[in-house]
Amino acid sequence: MRIDKIMFKNENGQLNFIDLFAGAGGLSEGFFQAGFNPIAHVEMNKSASKTLETRSAYYYLKKNNELDLYYQYERGQITRDELFSHIPDDVIKTVINAEMSPDTLPGIFEQIDTILKEDKVSDVDVIIGGPPCQAYSLVGRAQSSHMLTPMEEDPRNELYKMYTRFLTKYQPKMFVFENVAGLLTARGGDAFKNLTAHLKRVGYEIDFKEQNAADFRVLQKRKRIIIIGWRKGTDHFYPEFEKIRSNAIVYDLLDDLAPVERGQENDAYRLTYDQCSAYLKENNIRTEEDVVTHHIARPNNDRDVTIYGMAIDAYNRGEKISYDRLPDELKTHRNQTSFKDRFKVVEGNDEACHTVLAHLAKDGHYFIHPDRAQCRSITVREAARLQTFPDNFFFEGSRGEKFKQIGNAVPPMMAKAIAEEIKKQLL
Repeated sequence: MRIDKIMFKNENGQLNFIDLFAGAGGLSEGFFQAGFNPIAHVEMNKSASKTLETRSAYYYLKKNNELDLYYQYERGQITRDELFSHIPDDVIKTVINAEMSPDTLPGIFEQIDTILKEDKVSDVDVIIGGPPCQAYSLVGRAQSSHMLTPMEEDPRNELYKMYTRFLTKYQPKMFVFENVAGLLTARGGDAFKNLTAHLKRVGYEIDFKEQNAADFRVLQKRKRIIIIGWRKGTDHFYPEFEKIRSNAIVYDLLDDLAPVERGQENDAYRLTYDQCSAYLKENNIRTEEDVVTHHIARPNNDRDVTIYGMAIDAYNRGEKISYDRLPDELKTHRNQTSFKDRFKVVEGNDEACHTVLAHLAKDGHYFIHPDRAQCRSITVREAARLQTFPDNFFFEGSRGEKFKQIGNAVPPMMAKAIAEEIKKQLL
């Protein structure tokens, strides 16, 4: 076994984890930052899996003081193949691009067992992740291909059983299960009852609470159910997370980036590192070595830009724009009785903006940049910052796929705080 690779075992007190339904790796990133090492990430989406591979390459190169190669890739100076020619296969194989089902689980288990054997890992410390939340989210279902399927018949409702299969096989000391608040009330509460019953049946004590990302110094109001479990008979427990609100405002996340016109890309900083906000520096969202990537805006049409300007003006007056009150020539939807707030400004002057959603992949009407001079929807990089992804986090895929990965993610700063509390217990 190489001594220069990322170590995937309990060496020198280091803890490991398996990430299920990993997406782009928001939860993983928090556990990485807290000092955990990955055994495997399991993700069905190909673009998100490539993002996970690229992030694994980043951590490998960082460990070996070779980040210049990574920054060359970010700048477009070398290809992805050239980058990965420097990355050992045993780092990349930790990303398993597969859909989880009863048919595929044996093969996924075999891949993970091989990793455990090769790296001489005897115990899995933590399993993290959460099945796709759209089955329990009214907004998510309205925007998905399952919108015509009754909630009780949505096949995604059963994905939690895949999660419990992993708990049964690998018996981690603790687990973290994340999902939308709608999980509590889905199917009249039966979905949550079934989930918790399964988790307890496979040998775990559990507790759950609704957590708001804003209480973890994230500049975003994002409420999620965090279930934490621990093996029966141990003295572990649900951590008491200290609620810490940042004194920064949302503009502190945005105003060091170069202005961008609709449909354009401007991968540059407007302010130097010394000039950027303390919030960016203190939380390592931007470092001195970073380069800007994904600072690309969608090509909003003239009608939308006109509405965006009206929405920004209303926000600056302390008001919100209502779709039914727009001039008739700007309306394109017959429905004027619901979703009246379909145009919404990211609250630049506030301590937290509204929830970043995967719907960003469809349009940017709900995420208008607060700067009247730019008058556009936010860029991929701006969305990533609202989610607290560091600037050196590179997303793979099309612009829409990047937006979707970001919107579905757990903010890494929130994930790190959870990971650090779990680490205290396990060590």
